[in-house]
Amino acid sequence: MRILHTMLRVGDLQRSIDFYTQVLGMRLLRQSDNPEYQYTLAFLGYGANPEHAELELTYNYGVDSYEMGTAYGHIAIAVPDAYAACEAVRQKGGNVTREAGPVKGGKTVIAFVQDPDGYKVELIQRDSEVTL
Repeated sequence: MRILHTMLRVGDLQRSIDFYTQVLGMRLLRQSDNPEYQYTLAFLGYGANPEHAELELTYNYGVDSYEMGTAYGHIAIAVPDAYAACEAVRQKGGNVTREAGPVKGGKTVIAFVQDPDGYKVELIQRDSEVTL
């Protein structure tokens, strides 16, 4: 067993695709529209299933925003240098909500950015990862 994908509902599909591809460096893997049921799906990632987990963005026709709720936490992405990743996100117009630095009570370097719909994305520094 393994995780295949995580789904996020988004208010503007193209804006979200642009954020995840242009700011966080993912690729748009596939997209499908279902007019009968009024939704469009876009799957993104750093690689495709079955080797990699994917991010599924769901746009429901006519819905431009969602309440975050208190149960949702964040998506985590490994980066080789969290400090440089924050700067790259900022230069590409992204919103850094927690600057890179050690996690409270630990040594792991993390940062947080926010996507256009308000979802949090944690950047975790790991030596062998791809640069944003």
